[in-house]
Amino acid sequence: MAGALNGRRVAILAADGVERVELEQPRQALDREGGETTLLSIKDGKIAARNSDLEDAGTFPVDRRVGDATPDEFDALLLPGGTVNPDKLRMDPTAIAFVRDFVDSGKPVAAICHGPWTLLEADRVRGRRLTSWPSLRTDLRNAGAETVDEPVVTDGALTTSRSPDDLDALCERIVQEFAKERQPA
Repeated sequence: MAGALNGRRVAILAADGVERVELEQPRQALDREGGETTLLSIKDGKIAARNSDLEDAGTFPVDRRVGDATPDEFDALLLPGGTVNPDKLRMDPTAIAFVRDFVDSGKPVAAICHGPWTLLEADRVRGRRLTSWPSLRTDLRNAGAETVDEPVVTDGALTTSRSPDDLDALCERIVQEFAKERQPA
């Protein structure tokens, strides 16, 4: 499937505390398929990555601040997890507005593990079928989502996944979903 994304622009929104493998592995899959990934964050410079939320896992250079970007510039959005990362994002009004506008655009969005927390804060999970890390499922149900325990779930333009154990399935699915032609919402 090499080249399936053929230059599609994918925003990856993350902050300090991002789970390294949840950013790195999907980004590699997207780049391998011809996607053009841009790491957005709530600050300039670098963001600190973690392994299993507890261990330092180096840094990622930020390409742009999310406040300097618009959903119109991108074809898809990826929200990696880690517990701290989405908690920081959901406290930033600019990040939440970007996510809300992206979901409202009808373009594909993918979130893994704790990543759906950002979607919840943007009030974009109501009536949606999705999956996540087990500890988020009550929060998501309370926000009006139908939660399931499956490796990867796609509901319209929204794809979610449970954990790093499901990354192979997620990467395959997001390449498929991000490659689809979509009508504006």
